[in-house]
Parts: sequence; structure tokens; C-alpha cells
Amino acid sequence: MILQALTSLYEALAQKGEISKEGWSREKISFALSIDEEGNLLRVTPLFDTVDGPKGKTREVPQKMTVPAAVKRTSGAAANFLWDNSSYILGVSLKKGEDDAEREKRRNKDIKCFEACRELHHSMLDGMEYPAAKAVLNFLDKWEPQKAEENNFVAQYAKEIFSGANMVFRFNGGYVHDDPQLASVWQKANAKQKDNIGQCLVTGALDEIQNTHPTIKGVQGAQSSGAALVSFNASAFCSYNKEQNQNAPVGKYAAFAYTTALNHLLADRKNVHRIGDAAVVCWAENADKQYEDFAADLFFGDGDGDQSDEQWLSALQASVELLAKGLPCRELDLDPERKFYILGISPNAARLAVRFFYCDSFGNIVKNIKAHYDRLEIVRPSDDKYPMLPLWKLLSATNRTIKKKNDNGTNAERPYSEESGKNKDKQEIGGYEVRMPEYSEESGKNKDKPQNSAMAGAVARAVFSGGIYPASLLECTFLRIKAERNITRERAAIIKAYYLRNPNEKCPKEVLTVSLNENSKNIPYTLGRLFSVYEEIQQAANPGINTTIKDRYFGSAAAMPATVFPILSNLAQKHLRKLSDAQRVYLDKKVMTLKSVLGEQYPAHMSLPEQGSFDLGYYHQTQARYTKKEDK
Repeated sequence: MILQALTSLYEALAQKGEISKEGWSREKISFALSIDEEGNLLRVTPLFDTVDGPKGKTREVPQKMTVPAAVKRTSGAAANFLWDNSSYILGVSLKKGEDDAEREKRRNKDIKCFEACRELHHSMLDGMEYPAAKAVLNFLDKWEPQKAEENNFVAQYAKEIFSGANMVFRFNGGYVHDDPQLASVWQKANAKQKDNIGQCLVTGALDEIQNTHPTIKGVQGAQSSGAALVSFNASAFCSYNKEQNQNAPVGKYAAFAYTTALNHLLADRKNVHRIGDAAVVCWAENADKQYEDFAADLFFGDGDGDQSDEQWLSALQASVELLAKGLPCRELDLDPERKFYILGISPNAARLAVRFFYCDSFGNIVKNIKAHYDRLEIVRPSDDKYPMLPLWKLLSATNRTIKKKNDNGTNAERPYSEESGKNKDKQEIGGYEVRMPEYSEESGKNKDKPQNSAMAGAVARAVFSGGIYPASLLECTFLRIKAERNITRERAAIIKAYYLRNPNEKCPKEVLTVSLNENSKNIPYTLGRLFSVYEEIQQAANPGINTTIKDRYFGSAAAMPATVFPILSNLAQKHLRKLSDAQRVYLDKKVMTLKSVLGEQYPAHMSLPEQGSFDLGYYHQTQARYTKKEDK
């Protein structure tokens, strides 16, 4: 299913002229070597594009060019046709910190690579009268790798060239790989069939079966040279004496098509999203870009849209309403019946694992996403700039926060990355060794190895399909609440959404509201509200206090109310004595109103669903308190 969908995507993209045809690939090219027909090097030209970087800065990146498809390198020397890095084209590469023995070993390897390049081009171009072909062969025959560093044109960019930059040839003002005659040579060589003919499982057609598939590049955490999505590398994976991918026969065309399409998706960094350790890409069956852009804003919350822009948000919500009802959104040219695919792949050394794959009509997926956002809706702090909670932000609630010291020496909690955005598994911050969180506030994208990748993938599947949320999501949320004694908007929203989708009578609908339900008689919910009032009393009696009863008693109060609440009640009475008469009467009335619901005895223990009700009661009451302060 996945390979078929990607192959269909390739065909749609090829029809639009947005992707390289079979036998060709888009590669990063940094330099062009201009040569004449005698093979003399005339100049070296840098090929870089200027792109916008973070914080408004610009940076230079190699140009993307369509060149003959790259060979798959495992061991030994294997050259590319009409392009490659300095080891193959010039016979030289450099690496810092090598001793004499290592440098000599590298030089010998580079010479072998150069010889492999020369041999390949002679085998392809010998006997041809094309001027461009003669120029390339003459250059390779005339070039002396030992003197490469002495060449004035090369020396000008030596550092960049010898560090692995790819280069192409220029002849008579044009790129050699674009020469129609040489392109035809490559096409004919690439089309040659071998004896290994079989039925392709993807297309159903007879084709040369591909023993090893092209690699997938651009997945964070995988090898930079690329990783395999389909591979058989050990006898335990094989059967009937078949080797490698003969065990799941995929034709040469399908192998090229699905890998090219997936690499094309991964190359567009704007539409590569992070969920846990998975790189997530999505596409419509007709390859129309507007579906991906809409998904980036709605599904993942890391597109170009700005949730603080009320006009943009209103337009997005109007589009969602139409699509969720099965009606087309003509303004954005979105068809609810269009088939849409979402693929999440995780790195695993030299291979990729499919974390999840979901396919449905675009309208159904939008409908499921809308239902998810509706369940998440909860009163939010005034400084929260996200009307909708994207997946990355929701999952961040299950991660540890950063411990940092305030200017006054006290501890402060900060849930996201350092301003530099450089996350590591562990860092020393303000004297505390902490595990950095999984997500970055600034970019909205996953920055490092996730805590629970399986959970993140399960949540994504539930959201896209409209299924039930995994229990691990709730468990991770409760663990963070217990460890940090802090209920953020995200954590409260998770509890609310979970029990709306996974009903439990001990966390009833009457507490699963957007804002405070003052009419609820639910005991755990009322206890959470009472705890918030006790905290309010303490803060009123001790303005500017850094540590409240929440820091000491919150977890035990939610689990064992009968043990903790009498202590809190006594503390509250002491704090009330410090207040003015008006304050004391007002707050004491709030306490008495809540106690009238609770009765004389508190529960000895509360289950997890009941603790969820407690947490929501505390969150709702606290937000209502802050809202009233802001109104004043």
C-alpha cells in the first residue's frame, strides 16, 4: 500500500514536471568545472543559492540539479556519471585531524575513486564523436590528482571542494549532463535489462527486479548518506533461497519511483513534520500542493499560518467547517473527496521503520482533526498564543520541563528549548543537569530524541483516524503532573480529551467542560477546586511567595485527600487570620461553599480517573481566578 501510493505520487509529480524522470535524480551541486575540448580546466564556478535562515539571517546552500541518478554505495568505489564529489572527479579529499598514516590511506582511496570515475566514463563514452564527451574524457585522462591542490582554480575554493562538495562539468557555456546527446547515452545505458525479470509486487508488471533499492535521505537521525525503507540484509529475513529484495520483488521502475517520490517529499523541509522520533510527510493523490500546506497549518501547527492572526484563524476554521461537512472549499481549491496520505517513518541505523501510515479522504481526516480539537478545547491562560493545540505542543506536555534559576536564586520552570535552539539529551543549565525537552517553542518542531516515540505515533494514529487515544498518553501526562506538580493548559486538555473519547464514569462529562462548572457536585472535581482556593488564600496571605502548597501537597492531595486536606484546612485558617476582613469573608465563603458539597468526610484514596477530575477542578478554578483578576 505505501509503495503503491508513493509510486502513484511519483507519476502525478512527473506528469506535472515537478520531479526527475526515471534514471535521474535531484542532487546538491556546489561547483561547476568549466573545461574545453582538450580537457583543460578553464575555471571553477561556485553554484550556491541564497535562502532565508533562522532569525532573519540568510545562508548559502548548494544548488539542486537534475543529474544522472546516483549510484548506491556500500563498499568499494562506485562513480556517478557526469557528476560526483572531489574524490571521484579530482582524486582528492581532505579531512581534519588525520595523522600521516591515515592521510596516506585516504589518498590511496581517493586515487581508486578517481580511477573508477575515469573507467566508468570511458566505458560509456569511448568511440563517441560528441565534443562534450571528448572534453570529459580528455579531462579525466589529463588530470593529475597529485597536483590538484596546486591548480589555481581549484585552490581558490579548496576548503569547500575537498570537504565532499559535489561538482558537475560545463562545456561551451552549458552543463554537460544537460547535453541531449549525452543524456541519450545515459538513458540507453540505464534502460538495459538484465536477466532477473519477474513480476513487480507494486505495479503488477514484468520488470527487472531490484536487488537493492535506492536510499531515502533527509530523515533526522538516520545516516546522512541515506537509509533503506525496504531491505533484506540477513539470512533470517530470507526464504526459499532468495537473496536480498528478491524476497519481496519490486521492479526497477517501482523502486525508483517510490524512493524518488519520498525523497522529494522529505526534501521540502516546510512540509516535513516531527511526531516523536518520526519524520512525517503527507500528500494528496493528485500531488496538489495546497493539501500539504493546509495540513501543515491544521494538522501539525507548523506551517506558515499565524494563530495570533484572527483573520487567518477565522478563515482556517471556516474552511475546516466546510471540509468536515463533506463540502468543497473553493477558496483554497480543496476537495473533501480527494484521497490523502500521511506517513510517519523513524530512523533505525541504516534502515527506516514505518511508525504509522494512514490513508483516507481529505474531508474525513479534517473531520477527525476537528473532533480532536473540539475535545481539546479548554480555557486557556491569557498569554497562551495558541487557540488550537497542535500535535507537537500537545506532546510536549508529556516531556520534562527545564529547571533554571531565577535572578533571585530560586528555581523556575521553563518548558521549552534554549533560545539558541541547540538541544542535547542533557545539559547543564543554572547548575542543574536536566534532560532537554522534545520540542522547541520557536520552531514548533521536534528537536531531539523523544521520550516515548511509540506513544507519539499512537497519538498521531488516533487523531488522524478518529480512534481512541492510547492509555500511554494519559499515563505520561499524569507522570508529568505528579513529578512537576503543575497542570498546564496542554495537560488539562489531554485529560479532558482522553475521557471524552475514552469515557469513564469516575471522570464524568460534567467535569469535562471548557471552563469552570460551578454546578458540578463531583467530589474529586470539587476537591481540586478547593485545593485551588486554599492556594489562593496562601498567596493572598503571603504576596510574592515562590513556593505554595501545590509544590508540597498537590500529588498526595489528589491521591489521598483524607490524609492531606485536614492539614490544608488548618493551614488555610492560619493564613486567613493575616487577611483583611473583606478578604477573609470573601475567601472563607468560597471554602464553605465547596465544603458543603464535600460533606464531612473526604475519600481515603482516589483512582486515576478521579485524579483526572481533581486536576481539571484545580485547573478550571485557577484559571477562573486569574481571569477575574484580569477583568478587574
